[in-house]
This record gives sequence, C-alpha cells and structure tokens, in this order.
Amino acid sequence: MKRKTRVGILTGGGDCPGLNAVIRAVAKKLMIENNTEIIGIKDGYEGLIRNYYKRLDYADVSGILTLGGTILGTSNIANPYRQAVKVKGKTVLRDVSKKVIQNIKRMKLDSIVCIGGDGTLTIASSLCKDGIPVVGVPKTIDNDIRGTDVTFGFDTAVAIATEGIDRVHTTAQSHHRVMIVEVMGRTAGWIALHAGIAGGGDIILIPEIPFEIDKIASVIRQRHKRGSRFSIIVVAEGAKPKGGKVVIKRMVQESTIAERLGGIGMVLGRQLEEQTGLETRTVIMGHLLRGGSPTSTDRILATRLGISAAEFVIKKKFGMMVGVNGSSISAVALKEVAKGPKLIKADNQLVNAARCVGTSFGD
Repeated sequence: MKRKTRVGILTGGGDCPGLNAVIRAVAKKLMIENNTEIIGIKDGYEGLIRNYYKRLDYADVSGILTLGGTILGTSNIANPYRQAVKVKGKTVLRDVSKKVIQNIKRMKLDSIVCIGGDGTLTIASSLCKDGIPVVGVPKTIDNDIRGTDVTFGFDTAVAIATEGIDRVHTTAQSHHRVMIVEVMGRTAGWIALHAGIAGGGDIILIPEIPFEIDKIASVIRQRHKRGSRFSIIVVAEGAKPKGGKVVIKRMVQESTIAERLGGIGMVLGRQLEEQTGLETRTVIMGHLLRGGSPTSTDRILATRLGISAAEFVIKKKFGMMVGVNGSSISAVALKEVAKGPKLIKADNQLVNAARCVGTSFGD
C-alpha cells in the first residue's frame, strides 16, 4: 500500500494574527483533496532542531480561523544555520542544519510549508538550497516582505494602531498635549504610514525618511499659532534622525536579528518638551499590534495564501513563496525574498498623499 504524503507546517518569527487561518487552509485542502498526512512542527525552526512535532488531525485545524497567535507555537531565535548553543558556559553560534535535515528525514516529511517573515523565509531559502522541498507563506505585521504587495497580519496591525491613534486624539485635544504613538515595523514604516494617515496624524516619522527634530518642533509651534493646541505624532520604532541612529531597547545576541528596537517615542518626547515647552506624552503600542483576532481582511487573505501554498505542494512548486500581485496570487522565488526587506520608496503614493493634506514627515 502506497504511503501517504507527509507535509510539515511550521510558523516562525513573531506571532501574528492570521497564522492559524493559514494553518487551517493548508491542512484542510491537503487533507480533503490529496489525502495528505499533516505534521505540525512545534515552535518554528526550534521544532526541526529539537525534533518536536505532532500529527494534526482534521479536528485540530477546525475552529481556529478566528484565533490569534499560532497553535503550533513559534520562535524568533531558532535558526538552523546560526543556532545559539552553550559551550563551556558560553553562548556560541553553530550551524546545526545537518541535524535539522536528518530530523526532517526521520519525520518522513515530503515537504514543508514555512509560514513567516523575511527571517523565516530566508532560512527556508537556505533549506531549499540544501535539498529540502519548501513552500513559503509571507507573514508579518510589518508588511516588509519582498515579492508580495501585502502580508497577512498587516491589516489587523494597522486597524489596532489606528484605533489607538483615534483614542489618544481625544485626550490630546482635551489637555492640549503633544501625543506620540510609537508602532512596530523595524526598518520599514508601513504600519506608521498607513495608520498615521488613517488616524489623521499631524506628523508621521518612518525609517525611510530620516527626520530633523528642529523641523518637527517648528511644525508643532506653527500648529499652535494657527489655533491647533495639540499635535499627534505617529512614529515607527525604526525611525531615526538625520545622521543619527535607531534607538535599541536591548540586544539578543542569540537571535537571528540581535537588535530589539523600541523607545524612539520616549526619546522624541523628551526632546520636544525641551524645544517647545509643551506637555508631551508617549504611547508605545508594541505587542498590542501582534495580538488578538485577525480582521476579516486578514482571515480571507490568510485563507487564500494557505490554499495556494497547498496547491504549490501538490504541484511540487518548491523553492517558492506564495505572494500577492494586485488581486492575484503569484509565485515568488524564495531566493528573491531573501534579498532583503521591502521598504517605502521616496516617491510612494501614500507619502505624497499625506504631504498633500499637510502631514509632515519631519524632513
């Protein structure tokens, strides 16, 4: 009797609304249409390194469409090609990819669907080079994955950030304050740009457009002279002044990305109080943007991407990521995704639209 095809699914990197919707779509399509056995790899690449996994039945992937997070667990530290291990009490980075490949063979996996951001998909690209059949699915609230117009999780993050901006708007008006809302995004400003426009931010600061603190202070003073006694500033965690550096909250050397950004809002607040004499408050949205149930838009997108990933597996279109191109799903080579993040260009239409309605980018 012919052995069932075994497909592994893993979720890597930070958690994100819509992960469970993708797991559900991949698993159900392969179970229903291809009689496939689904293996859930626990905690991202940690599961491949430690040989942690479980078989997923149909019931396991039912009723999870609306759930935030991931039923499989995740890790933003595990990396088969740069794994932190203890040697004589010291942490060193080792290539354990050969062990991972052996574990994949022990699991009898015919292919793996890797759901994650640029870090996860870069590792997936390396596994593909090493002979592992892989299909990628783009996940990140940051929307910074090369080769796709949008990632699932982004719409939810923007909706949460926009609601946060709306809420600080009323208190800013009431107390005549400068309110700073710091959002995630690392080196890309997509969340700040979209939420800043949707929330009516007076100043939007993104990593792609370095700012000048004097110009921000000038904008705030001009608003006060016109009778607008409050200002809303939306700042991406990776924003930085011209000639300056990003604010690093802490370093995690064993992680794929060692720098943990955060705190630019607090730094900016102190500087603006000194320059303008106006009371300033900072709200750091942080992990609020990652949590909770996905929006309907993200549930639908995650389902589409998951179904397409399953089709790639059936058709053996390995070494590819399912991407969004306009209204269509496209195939993007993982080696292209691995070239680096998708950033906002200077002539971006939304940047120009924001400038047209008087929004400042601090430049």
